[in-house]
Amino acid sequence: MKKVLNIAFFYAILGLVSGVYYREFTKMRDFAGETQLSVVHTHSFALGMMIMLIVYLFCYTMKIHTLKNFDVFFYFYNIGVLSTIALMVIRGTLQVLEFDLSSGLDSAISGIAGLGHISVTIGLIMFFLLLRKNHNENIRTK
Repeated sequence: MKKVLNIAFFYAILGLVSGVYYREFTKMRDFAGETQLSVVHTHSFALGMMIMLIVYLFCYTMKIHTLKNFDVFFYFYNIGVLSTIALMVIRGTLQVLEFDLSSGLDSAISGIAGLGHISVTIGLIMFFLLLRKNHNENIRTK
């Protein structure tokens, strides 16, 4: 359970830092356009901190962290969120630098970000399967 709480705290810090990075980096470069950096902090808070705090509550109340596949869920989900956020930062930074993304780089970033989204999706499915398994085991014991 401690690792879930620690990763939630990590995402909170990441959200705060990414918000400052967005504000200061765009101000420093006199950038007024649209950039992917503007949503990194909300993704860090929502997909990272909030989801992990919800998972922590399920760990605390239902002990889902003791189930066999919890670690698989935990790593799939967090690798997906971290890779998605990292690629948002890369794309946003390149947008602010007004780097030409029309080359194959844009496709590469999109492809890798897509893998991150797939990993998040697998993690979410596994989370619901863990909840379902826990629910079914609780029904059998009553």
